[in-house]
Amino acid sequence: MPSKYPLCLIALIAIFSIGACGNDASRHSAAAIGAAEPDGAAIFRKYCIACHGADGKLGLNGAKDLTKTALSLEERVSLVTKGKSLMTPFGEILSPEEIRAVAAYTETFRLSE
Repeated sequence: MPSKYPLCLIALIAIFSIGACGNDASRHSAAAIGAAEPDGAAIFRKYCIACHGADGKLGLNGAKDLTKTALSLEERVSLVTKGKSLMTPFGEILSPEEIRAVAAYTETFRLSE
């Protein structure tokens, strides 16, 4: 009489293999579906408004007037990432996408003047 154990073992391996593949694929698709562009204005309100002010002109703790800066988007991204003087470097706090979103949002202060 043949033993049932080898068949059970093969069935378990197959089930776990299929389950592992399914979980990995569902994680990736859920991440892709749930991924949204970061909200630069919300990030600014959370991290930057205390020193730069709601209109970008406050200048607390030496913060620059964002309505008068001529920095490019890439220069703004670098400044937000690395910080300067008393400004917090946000490279360890925000994702690169969040940094780019808030840097792009700060351009609206200059454009509104």
